[in-house]
Amino acid sequence: MVGAMANNGRIRSASPVTNGSKDLTPNSAPASTTGSEYGPVEFTREDVETLLNERIKYKSKFNYKERCENMMEYIKRLRLCIRWFQELELDYAFEQEKLKNALELNEKHCADMEVSLRNKEEELNMIIEELRKNFESVQMQLAREQTEKLAANDSLGNEKETRLAVEKAQAGLVEELGKTQGDLQTANQRIQSVNDMYKLLQEYNSSLQLYNSKLQGDLDEAHETIKHGEKERTAIVENIGNLKGQFSALQDQLAASKASQEDIMKQKGELVNEIASLKVELQQAKEDRDRHLVEVQTLQTEATKYNDFKDTITELETTCSSQSTQIRELQDRLVSSERRLQVSDLTTFEKINEFEDQKQSIIDLKSRVEEAELKLVEGEKLRKKLHNTILELKGNIRVFCRVRPLLPGENNGEEGKTISYPTSLEALGRGIDLMQNAQKHSFTFDKVFLPTASQQDVFIEISQLVQSALDGYKVCIFAYGQTGSGKTFTMMGRPGNPEEKGLIPRSLEQIFETRQSLRSQGWKYELQVSMLEIYNETIRDLLSTNKEAVRTDNGVSPQKHAIKHDASGNTHVAELTILDVKSSREVSFLLDHAARNRSVGKTQMNEQSSRSHFVFTLRISGVNESTEQQVQGVLNLIDLAGSERLSKSGSTGDRLKETQAINKSLSSLGDVIFALAKKEDHVPFRNSKLTYLLQPCLGGDSKTLMFVNIAPESSSTGESLCSLRFAARVNACEIGTPRRQTNIKPLESRLSLG
Repeated sequence: MVGAMANNGRIRSASPVTNGSKDLTPNSAPASTTGSEYGPVEFTREDVETLLNERIKYKSKFNYKERCENMMEYIKRLRLCIRWFQELELDYAFEQEKLKNALELNEKHCADMEVSLRNKEEELNMIIEELRKNFESVQMQLAREQTEKLAANDSLGNEKETRLAVEKAQAGLVEELGKTQGDLQTANQRIQSVNDMYKLLQEYNSSLQLYNSKLQGDLDEAHETIKHGEKERTAIVENIGNLKGQFSALQDQLAASKASQEDIMKQKGELVNEIASLKVELQQAKEDRDRHLVEVQTLQTEATKYNDFKDTITELETTCSSQSTQIRELQDRLVSSERRLQVSDLTTFEKINEFEDQKQSIIDLKSRVEEAELKLVEGEKLRKKLHNTILELKGNIRVFCRVRPLLPGENNGEEGKTISYPTSLEALGRGIDLMQNAQKHSFTFDKVFLPTASQQDVFIEISQLVQSALDGYKVCIFAYGQTGSGKTFTMMGRPGNPEEKGLIPRSLEQIFETRQSLRSQGWKYELQVSMLEIYNETIRDLLSTNKEAVRTDNGVSPQKHAIKHDASGNTHVAELTILDVKSSREVSFLLDHAARNRSVGKTQMNEQSSRSHFVFTLRISGVNESTEQQVQGVLNLIDLAGSERLSKSGSTGDRLKETQAINKSLSSLGDVIFALAKKEDHVPFRNSKLTYLLQPCLGGDSKTLMFVNIAPESSSTGESLCSLRFAARVNACEIGTPRRQTNIKPLESRLSLG
């Protein structure tokens, strides 16, 4: 049955569709490059209906092996048909766009012809009016100036000849206009035939969208799992912070209790000393009282004998009563001191009990902190696993779209007519619609950032991808778009404004902060930085301290920076300056140095346009001392030069050469993307220095993300549409599965791009 299907399909040669390829006719179909054993085929509508309505017959319904083989053959043919439909849809979309462009050119030509015709008519009317005026003047002067009559007649004849020539030219223009209208009608018929086929493809596309929505649901569930894990991690971190705060507070209370206890012990010693002195004084007072009582008794016995001693006795009694009063006061003071001593002992006992309780609480808090830290480590491992799983489910080349805000002086009222954002549930935050010539073009990406999105909002979406570089993966993030669409602002930000820092400085801050936090888990990282630009197909070292080595008068670097690939798939650039970095401040200084050396220029589209491709590379080498595990990651952050049309940029001289080199390298990048999307055997990485340098990022095992930057003003609609279509092709590419580089030897002295 497979042979019959191959015979029903019309065999033809493959004709890949790339930028600058020949136009497809309405009856032509795209070649299948699936690489199946049946060769490139195309299907008619009858073939598809026959395939869908085919019923597999079996010799025996119990022969499961035969049924399985027949079913596999049927599934294989269905896949072949589906792949052919996918390529047919893509190629017919390109053909439709080419026809639309031809239609636009024809309409423009017709409009120019009409304007020229109107100008000719106006000139003719002016000539006729002038002839009338001349004729009237001749009639008025006919009686008086007979001699001028012949000259006037000659002038009138010349004017008539001119009028006849103009009428002939008008007739020729009318004939050419009719011919152009015929061509326009033919183009409309071709567009109608393409639209009919496109409707059939839309029906098939709807079934694919249902399957895609199911995959998106699974992806959303995985997203929820990651968000739940992030919330638990945040809660654990907050709990650890609270426990550490309680621990420090209890330590402060313990220190205060110890100080209070020392004060109480000092007071207790003072009270004991005071009680001892009071007891001595009391004993002395008792002895004095007993002695005085003996003396009183002796005096009383003698008073009867000696009346002269009455005064002495009275004085002695007074002294005795005063001493008794002092004794009672000392006894009261002794009782109060003993009470204070008892209270002090009780307070000391309570403080000791409180100290023991706090000591136990501290032990419990330490165990909880250790448990929380253990959970944090386990949560971090789970986060890495889920994050990498999500990135593999999403595909290796992801695409984010960012629309920059309108600049002062741009037409504010046209934004709503040019760009809109769908609000449906499946396209919310991921869809963008572009209006051109009253026709809406819809696109869907992994994320769409509105003009109101801040730099922080953008960085949050890529922070986990940056984290993958520390986990041992190759990561590549690059910005693409026309000149003036905000690529450099997205990647570098605005100098001197911390709120508007770009992705490169924010990524470095996150990497250094994460490196510091992972030290508690036994990780130590070494970081190396290199920065280069590709200017007019020449590599320049932006970190070189030799200014003559960076740039010469003719724009060619005297150093030869050759690109080399090793057997492990890593790319090295010869003679490139590589620096070890310890802090984000050090990298910021290097970024400023590289920005001063980078090639920029002024065009009609941008006051300060980047005239080169900027490549920032951070190589990460990590070692865990406890587990002896080693990882090696690479982070490539790339700011591509902007594409532009010569008619709009007004480039001449050196700017013209720069524009041609930029457009050529971006065209080569498009050829590479189209070859990857079609899964062709040969991918033209060597066509430009840019694609050859990015080969491991585009065709290897790297995690790659592209930012497509869009300008919202209506005058940039054509360039924006081309950028969005290119981004859609990039989003459809599938490259190798990302591979974590672990258990490797320490880094060599030379830095590679991955």
